[in-house]
Amino acid sequence: MKADARHASPHGPRGAFPFLGIERSFTGRFWRSRVVDDSASVALCRSLRVPDLVGRVLAGRGVTPETGEDYLNPTLKRLLPDPSHFRDMDAASERIVRAVREGEPVAIFGDYDVDGATSTALLVRFFRAVGADVRIHIPDRIAEGYGPNVPALRRLAEQGVKVVITVDCGTTAHEALREARAAGLDVVVVDHHAPEAGLPQAMAVVNPNRLDENGEFGHLAAVGMAFLLAVAVNRALRDAGWYAGGGGGRNEPDLRRWLDLAALGTVCDAVPLRGLNRALVAQGLKVMAARSNAGLAALSDVASIRQRLGAYHAGFVLGPRINAGGRVGRADLGARLLSEDDPVAAERMAAELDRHNAERKTVEALVMEDAAALAEAADPERPLLVVAREGWHPGVIGIVASRLTERYGRPTFVIAVSDGVGKGSGRSVRGIDLGAAVIAARQAGLLVNGGGHPMAAGLTVEADVIPALEEFLADRLAAHGSTASGAASMGFDGALAVAAATPELVDLLEQAGPYGSGNEEPRFAVTDARVIKADVVGSDHVRCILAGAGGGRLKTIAFRRAGDALGEALLGSVGTDLHVAGHLRADEWQGRRESQLVVEDAATPVRTDGRRTREPS
Repeated sequence: MKADARHASPHGPRGAFPFLGIERSFTGRFWRSRVVDDSASVALCRSLRVPDLVGRVLAGRGVTPETGEDYLNPTLKRLLPDPSHFRDMDAASERIVRAVREGEPVAIFGDYDVDGATSTALLVRFFRAVGADVRIHIPDRIAEGYGPNVPALRRLAEQGVKVVITVDCGTTAHEALREARAAGLDVVVVDHHAPEAGLPQAMAVVNPNRLDENGEFGHLAAVGMAFLLAVAVNRALRDAGWYAGGGGGRNEPDLRRWLDLAALGTVCDAVPLRGLNRALVAQGLKVMAARSNAGLAALSDVASIRQRLGAYHAGFVLGPRINAGGRVGRADLGARLLSEDDPVAAERMAAELDRHNAERKTVEALVMEDAAALAEAADPERPLLVVAREGWHPGVIGIVASRLTERYGRPTFVIAVSDGVGKGSGRSVRGIDLGAAVIAARQAGLLVNGGGHPMAAGLTVEADVIPALEEFLADRLAAHGSTASGAASMGFDGALAVAAATPELVDLLEQAGPYGSGNEEPRFAVTDARVIKADVVGSDHVRCILAGAGGGRLKTIAFRRAGDALGEALLGSVGTDLHVAGHLRADEWQGRRESQLVVEDAATPVRTDGRRTREPS
């Protein structure tokens, strides 16, 4: 499992030595080892009694013997804070309890992404369980845009709603919430996006990233905050005697049954999987595997998921389908599916989301082709990519931004322009706070609207201001030491022979899961693997079969790589040996369980004289 350092030279980031001697892969990346001190992994193996490989994976993620137990066995009992820790939580809880007890209608105003849909569904299920009158409003992406808007809030007031809880939005909605107050609405903001110096005129703003919070829980997604709000309100209802044990007529709900929603939203919003987030996901995946949520069960069936549900399925199979409603279909469909108890109705909604997802893929492919061409022509030395064009569908720009960020290793904004106004979505890389940069641009007068968190942001900008916006963002990132070259490396947990990449190894690696943002899935280089078959499957995936010198075969798949440098290299390497980098996953089909490598990169092995057998193009 140790890197081959025979050809190492300190040409990588910050003088790092190249893993397996690879200084430039087929995707142009420098390969580096995540473990710089083997003694750390040895200490973890001894203290936690885990196998060597698991100890190495833990060490590569900064786990220590002192933090190892919480990492391997994250529990809510140990990691869940008192909700009153957060500013305005008690005020929010008090107002909501009054609404529940007095029968006042409550509306959940959510975002149209997975974090917003899961936050909405979690609170809807909670309020139904405690006997509240609850409604849902999810704004249409094109007609209404992101976050609270005045017409929608006024309609809710006209319908008799007294309390509006915004989830995954609201922190920067100053005008809309000012009008909501004038309309007689008490608004509770439950959000995690970066705020400005001044908070909106709401009854309560519950946000772990408020400037007057200590930042300890700033990594939480909105659904994590929604779960904490449910804990606070549940406790207050118990204290008020609302449940049977206190003289009331209802049984107290077990909030743990909705942890599947907390896990799904946390994984899909790409917030760091550490601390409380890790506990929410670890425990929530157990609930998800039980298929107790009719909507999630129906969506799993329509997606043909045959394995036990895990973080991969949440992030890459279920999440995109839930998002599809807000991108190219009905904005509220995901939240309503996750709130549904009727299996027949859930099956119908899941099928509709699956159709929207297929449509989304078609639209995305067209925008991606255009955006990639613009990205190729951009200055490679700039610290970020900004691509814009008239006519792009605004519902897919976030996905395209993610694809470009993954491909080029730089923060990326994709802006869809219509009638002189651009709607943009951005994705970042580790260590670069994109949300703060967007808020700075807004405060500088460059944006109509905008906000976000460190890894993702959205904005609205006048089309003729886009060049100035790009200059502003580039200057800001450069001033903060953010450079494109700093992201052009790839970390590895070790090297494997083909024969060692077994399903048993996949099971072993699960001990250090769940994986996600801030806790990356283990990455290995399968070394000196001969490509014996390579072809294109689907529309743009490259499939290979690798054979090892010491025996064994391994199936691989490189998603969306046909036509780029990596895909062309794989297709052109039949009969030659490569180091192939990626993540090992179990592949189950018709009762057979095998391992498969999801390919992210590849490189030609370095000869003993330090030269390559074939240079990357």
